Amino acid sequence: MRGIKTICVCGAGTMGSGIAQVCAQAGFQTIQFDVNEAMLSKSKALIKMNLLILSEKDKIGIAEKDAIIERIVFTNNIQICRADLIIEAIIENKEAKINLFNQLAAINNSETIFASNTSSISIHSIANEIKYSQQVVGMHFFNPAPLMKLVEVIKTETTNNEVIELIVAVCKEMNKTAVICKDVPGFIVNRVARHYYLEAMKLIELGFATIETVDAIMQATGFKMGPFKLMDLIGLDINYSVSKIVWNNLGKPERLKPSIIQQQKVDANELGRKTGKGFHQY
Repeated sequence: MRGIKTICVCGAGTMGSGIAQVCAQAGFQTIQFDVNEAMLSKSKALIKMNLLILSEKDKIGIAEKDAIIERIVFTNNIQICRADLIIEAIIENKEAKINLFNQLAAINNSETIFASNTSSISIHSIANEIKYSQQVVGMHFFNPAPLMKLVEVIKTETTNNEVIELIVAVCKEMNKTAVICKDVPGFIVNRVARHYYLEAMKLIELGFATIETVDAIMQATGFKMGPFKLMDLIGLDINYSVSKIVWNNLGKPERLKPSIIQQQKVDANELGRKTGKGFHQY
């Protein structure tokens, strides 16, 4: 079985930066691509800061910190994006993902694996539009990628079995736990988690509790983060988009109907930590 040596991560937002850091820390030669140079600069600074924190906590040495950074090439030139594995972490829009993968397929080959970090879009619907559909797989990381251990590996009916084996092996190299799941709306985690978010927002809509109370109670019962703080971390736009996709793809059941208060936050560009305000103020 061939190995993965070079990984290209497309998208230099919070998730893309985290995945690029994970790849480089695991020893892979890493390319981080984004069309926006400002995003690339921000990503590089974020990764350097994260690695500095790790070195200050004696989790990695200074030499290792420097070596990890040197393994990452930051570029806005798509022609450089030639790799054994390409992971896209761009906007949660099917057409944008298909367009990117087709551009990358033109400069790579039939051996390259195309992995989407989508949290809810059907992998089959993406693969169906790509030249090398048998090489397309879902590789759903969780935020923050350097800390969260789980990766959902989504297999379609056309995904090559060797591709799944390789992705699981890559996850192991990254010190991640890979869970293989079918290509169903929301996969596993986002399907289960909808109620964590939606029921919490329903309580607020009905005036039964405050945001602060719900977050405090859920954290006190063992959750690392309450639903509102978690949505703010993920980004309300992303979380709301996932809710809409799952709701639509399952035939719009009432129990999964997206929340009007979340839609209002998105419309007001109050998206959480990244904008300074969401359900909480930052």
